[in-house]
Amino acid sequence: MSELLGHHAIVTGAGSGVGEAIALALAARGARVTAIGRRLEPLQALARKDDRIFAATADVTDAGAMAVAMEEAVKKNGAPTIVIANAGSAESAPFHRTSAESFRSTLDVNLTGVFNTFQAGFAKMNRKQPGRLIAVASTAGLKGYPYVSAYCAAKHGVVGLVRSLAQELAKTGVTVNAVCPGFTDTPMLQRSIDNIVEKTGRSREESVASLRDVNPQGRFIQPDEIAETVIWLCSDAAASVTGQAISLSGGET
Repeated sequence: MSELLGHHAIVTGAGSGVGEAIALALAARGARVTAIGRRLEPLQALARKDDRIFAATADVTDAGAMAVAMEEAVKKNGAPTIVIANAGSAESAPFHRTSAESFRSTLDVNLTGVFNTFQAGFAKMNRKQPGRLIAVASTAGLKGYPYVSAYCAAKHGVVGLVRSLAQELAKTGVTVNAVCPGFTDTPMLQRSIDNIVEKTGRSREESVASLRDVNPQGRFIQPDEIAETVIWLCSDAAASVTGQAISLSGGET
């Protein structure tokens, strides 16, 4: 498939999980992909899977580092037309035990990281082609969950940023959207399950079920499902889709 031939896509948090799936799906459609993350080794392993993928290291919370990585990406692959802000992290704790430092850190990665990615990417975008800014948010950007107040606040912020920026860029040919998956089968989810086991004393099976059964379909979202939604948003068929927060949650409300 080559529907994205001639495009250059930037993907943050690309070393594993959802970011890796998105990078591979974009490359499979013919796009050149710059995979950005904090650790070079998993990015290099990803790049070995497809020669259209180029690895670059940066921390999304560092605007200067993101600007440098974007310069490297442009030198290697040309101006981007697609920017995917996927990097994120989650910690759980009761609100009264959430420190100010933990709250700030969660906002830095999950919200400021999207701002830095979009701003650095948009500055380098090829304005001669339709552009796409896509944030991988969460159903935590659409509703509340207990014990993750900082994460919910950050992801609600991402949805607000997307809706505002979509209005601002509506006449430029650049669409701005968020994909909001429910609990997704990734290494981050496994760490969350480990945390539940450790802090509650539940069995692993009970801990898995407590998250899985939030989805009315009784399953975890798969990274490839998120990647395919991103591919659709990058297509010509989604040219009029902007300012949206698309829930991938099996009907969760």
